[in-house]
Amino acid sequence: MTTADSARLRAQLDTLTTEAFRPELAEIDRLETLEIARIMNAEDTAVPTAVAGQLPRIAAAIDAIAERMSRGGRLLYTGAGTAGRLGVLDASECPPTFNTRPEQVIGVIAGGPDAMVTSVEGAEDSEELAAGDLDRLGIGPDDTVVGVSASGRTPYAVGAVEHARRRGALTVGLSCNTGSALAAAADHGIEIIVGPELLTGSTRLKAGTAQKLVLNMISTITMIRLGKTFGNLMVDVRASNDKLRARSRRIVFLATGAPEERIESALAATDGEVKNAILTILGGVDAPTAEKLLTEAHGQLRAALDAATG
Repeated sequence: MTTADSARLRAQLDTLTTEAFRPELAEIDRLETLEIARIMNAEDTAVPTAVAGQLPRIAAAIDAIAERMSRGGRLLYTGAGTAGRLGVLDASECPPTFNTRPEQVIGVIAGGPDAMVTSVEGAEDSEELAAGDLDRLGIGPDDTVVGVSASGRTPYAVGAVEHARRRGALTVGLSCNTGSALAAAADHGIEIIVGPELLTGSTRLKAGTAQKLVLNMISTITMIRLGKTFGNLMVDVRASNDKLRARSRRIVFLATGAPEERIESALAATDGEVKNAILTILGGVDAPTAEKLLTEAHGQLRAALDAATG
């Protein structure tokens, strides 16, 4: 980077709320540990309020995402550093929670998997790298790309959104500064303004918390819209360990109130598929019929149940 480029970047950072210096905290290192903890805790209470101000935009984005995913599209999070790691985290939790296929929700981080634990120099500054990463995934019109960047200026995130939009994909830009390039580049711009950080420019703090809250909403509510839940029960949970197998039995009980023997029989008949087991009990159908009804209902348990009992 040239001296002129460095000066331009510094001038740009000086305009960002997330990079602002707070003189009142200039001697925070002199405070007692408990007092610092109280200050941090008070700072964090502002985050949910900031998210609440963007709920209509978040909801609109989720409805658009769910519509594309309902016809086979994928959800991809793209970002660098903390933002990229949060996207990978959210994506990695979808298969065990909602029984999604690994390729349905994907976290793409600048610099690749190594960047989850180490800094990959220069990766976040490359729009071309973002375009190449998306091209390798075959991004298309049914897909959604969510660019995540606290500053809203990270070239990798902005480049990913711009490239995805050229490919016809739905795009969402999630940032923590007003008037961000990322929000402007996306179909759905979401800007969560949490203010300057406790440590100047450390956007893994309030900005990271805000991004995590929004990503939680995007994945969870999208899966609700896609029928991955029955009420507030995770009926598409994948029972891959003892804890989840126990949770599966409990979910079937909460949904049906059936005795333990009936639950065990239903889960055995449906190869452990919670949604199918619930349908056999509440709908009074056998396992093959439950599978057929769910397929016809595109996985929506309520619709399959209506068909079974209607």
